[in-house]
Amino acid sequence: MQLTTSIMQRLIIDIGNTFTKLAVFNNDNELYAERTTLLQTEILQNLYNRFPKIESSIISSVRNYPHELNTWLKTRFYHITLNPQTPLPFYNKYATPETLGKDRVAAAAAAIKIFPGQNVLVVDAGTSITYDLITARKEYLGGGISPGIQMRFKALHTFTDRLPLIENVEAAPLTGINTKDSISSGVLNGVLYEVDGFISSYSEQYKPLKIIISGGDYKYFDKKLKNSIFATPNIVMQGLMEILKFNEDK
Repeated sequence: MQLTTSIMQRLIIDIGNTFTKLAVFNNDNELYAERTTLLQTEILQNLYNRFPKIESSIISSVRNYPHELNTWLKTRFYHITLNPQTPLPFYNKYATPETLGKDRVAAAAAAIKIFPGQNVLVVDAGTSITYDLITARKEYLGGGISPGIQMRFKALHTFTDRLPLIENVEAAPLTGINTKDSISSGVLNGVLYEVDGFISSYSEQYKPLKIIISGGDYKYFDKKLKNSIFATPNIVMQGLMEILKFNEDK
């Protein structure tokens, strides 16, 4: 399929365990975004009716989904499905690329777009907190995975007999004077020290180092970390678009 080389619109689809995120980009500008629990061809058709200039699309999924979605997309524009064999705009040095999460792959692709030619650490604070390192030579080296904020609250409640489930807490004292405050202190301050510690350790090994923080809980870390960071909420969607663009060029 012949793609235009000027301004074009792209459809990005990220199918997660619970929700599916869709976005339409006009070059690098997000025109539209939505979240749905069930993705069907009717939704895609309605979106295409609204944005008839879409010329390419990408799907990233962590679960099975109807094959008819790919068929529908392929018959209308250039389309790719992200998998371990998809060409990437960086060198993947991960020892087991087939086990690397697609969100981490996308984050790495976005990182080299945001900070080209620089060492970058991406901290994605969602259900889990992931740390991903990309060098100035476009080498993805790997990183770390730890429980996210809500997972930590739920673990304390689930695996103990008397600790309550704490929800919707955005700040905590250093010294808790009751059980709720003590749990909040341990979780929120602990995760903040963890992220700052990771950033400091990576900064010592890879100088200079840029830091990107993203994910559903990114706002908790914005302005709380000791280190200077670049905050963006939708790095996975940005990265999927960069992977799509890279494959269009190929």
